[in-house]
Amino acid sequence: MNTSTSVLRAHQITKTFGGVTALRSVSLDIRAGEVMCLAGTNGCGKSTLIKILAGVEHPDSGEIHINKHTATYLQPLDAIHHGIQVIFQDMSVFPDLSVAENICFGQRVAQGEKRANPRSDRKKAKNILKRLGIVLDINAELKDLSVADRQIVAIARALNRDVRVLFMDEPTTALTHREVRTLFSIVDKLKQQGVAIVFVSHKTDEVLSISDRIVVMRNGEIVADAPRDQFTPHRLAEALLGYVTTEERDVTPICENAPEILTVTNLGARRLFKDINFCVRAGEIVGITGLLGSGRSEIAEAIVGKINLDHGQVSVDGMKVSFRSSSAALKAGIAYVPPDRLTQGVFLGQSIVHNIIASALPTVSGFLGWIHWEKAQNIVTHAIDTLAIKIGSSDDLVSTLSGGNQQKVVLGKCLSTHPKVLILNGPTVGVDIGAKAAIMQILRKKAQEGMAILLISDDLPELVSVCHRILVVRQGLLTHEISDSNITIDHIEEVLRA
Repeated sequence: MNTSTSVLRAHQITKTFGGVTALRSVSLDIRAGEVMCLAGTNGCGKSTLIKILAGVEHPDSGEIHINKHTATYLQPLDAIHHGIQVIFQDMSVFPDLSVAENICFGQRVAQGEKRANPRSDRKKAKNILKRLGIVLDINAELKDLSVADRQIVAIARALNRDVRVLFMDEPTTALTHREVRTLFSIVDKLKQQGVAIVFVSHKTDEVLSISDRIVVMRNGEIVADAPRDQFTPHRLAEALLGYVTTEERDVTPICENAPEILTVTNLGARRLFKDINFCVRAGEIVGITGLLGSGRSEIAEAIVGKINLDHGQVSVDGMKVSFRSSSAALKAGIAYVPPDRLTQGVFLGQSIVHNIIASALPTVSGFLGWIHWEKAQNIVTHAIDTLAIKIGSSDDLVSTLSGGNQQKVVLGKCLSTHPKVLILNGPTVGVDIGAKAAIMQILRKKAQEGMAILLISDDLPELVSVCHRILVVRQGLLTHEISDSNITIDHIEEVLRA
C-alpha cells in the first residue's frame, strides 16, 4: 500500500461493546487530496471506526498514526489539533446563531477565548465561503437555512479549524439531487486543496460517482480496498453484503375480491393538497411518489391526524374515522412510520424494549397500568427475531444501534400493534442496501398476510420492487395512477418529468 501521502493511519484497531465485536483488527490508510468512500451496511463498524479516529471512542487495541505521531488512542481535542474533523449526520450546528458565528464558534472554544469578536468572525466566514466558491448570507441564522446550506456551514466550520482530514457521515441523506451536485463540487475543491476526504455513504451511485478509492467494511472488518475503477455496482453490492442482491420487481398478486381497508375520499388541506381519492386493499402495497414539495408526505401525515384537513374523509374497513393525533389513528388500526426516525420514530435515550412496546402499552399493561414484562418481552423477542434486528441486549439504548437497526425498531414498534393499515414515509432513508432489502421483504410478507400498506417514497427502484400500484402527486394533486406493466423506473421518471 502506498503511504507516501498518508495523513492518518489506523493499524490493527479492535473494539468491542458488551461482548459484541464492532471492529476486528482494522487497518486503514487515509491520504491527502483523495476522496475515499467508506462504505458498509449499518452495523458494519464504520461509525465506530470514525469515532475512534476522532477521539470520541477509545480502541481496545491497535495504534493510530498521525503527523508522524503514534498513539494508542486520541482525545477529541488531540484529533482537532491534528486537523481531524467530523461532520456527523446531525451536523451539530447551532440553529439560533448566525452563519459567521457557527463557522467561528468551535475555534474560539478550542482556543479558550471567552469573548466573541463579531467583526473578526464575519471576515473569517467571508474568506472561507469564498474559498469554497459559495455565496451565503453570513448574518443569517442557521434555523432559517436549508439543510444543504447548513451542510455548507458545517464544512466551512471545519475549514476554519485548518482541517487536514474531513469525515462526512451520510452527508446527502436529506439533500435534493441539485444540492448533492453542489456538495460534490465543494468536495472536489477541498480535494484539490489537499484535504483528505472520507465520504461515508450507503448510496451506490454516490459512492461510484465521488470516490477515488473505495473501502468496504463488513462485520467489523475491511473486506475490500481498491481504486474506484475496480468496482462496478454489482461488485460493490456483493462486497457490501457478501452476496448478490437485486431490486427486481417481486410482487405477489392480490385477490380480485380483496376488500378495501383504507379509503381516502376528497381529501384536502389548504395550500398543501386537494381532491385526493384512492384506496388500499387487503394485501396491497400502494406507493405514493412525487417531487420534493409535491405534497406526498403531507397526504400521509393528514391521514394519521398530524395535519388538519379542510375537507374529505378517511375510512378504515368501511368505517369513517377522524383523528387529531397519530395515537388516535393507531387505535383505529393505522400505524405510521415517520420519515425522521431520530426525532419522530424512536426514543434515543430509552432501551430497545421500551421503544418496541411503546405503541403496544395497552396490550401489555394490567391493573393500575403495571406492565406485564413477560408479555412485553415476548413482543420484543418476536420483533427482534422477525425483523432480524442486530443487538447486543434488548436492554441496550436505541442510540447504540446502527441507523438500519433503529429503523427496524421503529417498524417493530408499529407492527407490535398488529395494524390493519401500515403507512411508511421514506422508510429506507439513511439505511444501507442490506437493511433496505430486508425492510422491503418484511413489507412483502405483511402484505401477503393481508395488511394494507401505503408506501411514500422518492426511491423509484424501491417502489418498483414492491408496489402493486403507484400514485403520482404533483403540486398537491394526484395526477397519475401507474399499475401492472407500466410500473418501471423509466415510465415513472417520464411521468415525473411531464
